[in-house]
Amino acid sequence: MKRPLSNSQIVCVVLLWMALCYIVLTGVERIDGPVIVTILMSGAFVFIPVYKSIKQRRKR
Repeated sequence: MKRPLSNSQIVCVVLLWMALCYIVLTGVERIDGPVIVTILMSGAFVFIPVYKSIKQRRKR
């Protein structure tokens, strides 16, 4: 079984994701459907494991 993420790991992952979103949003010509879908999917890839990790830590 994997260990849950520490608080510093969670903060680092979320800040890196936010930086990536900022770079994408400032670099794109216009914000349209595919950009929004991509950001939402990347958010799911980031926040689902973070949520599961926090839930697993509370269970212990």
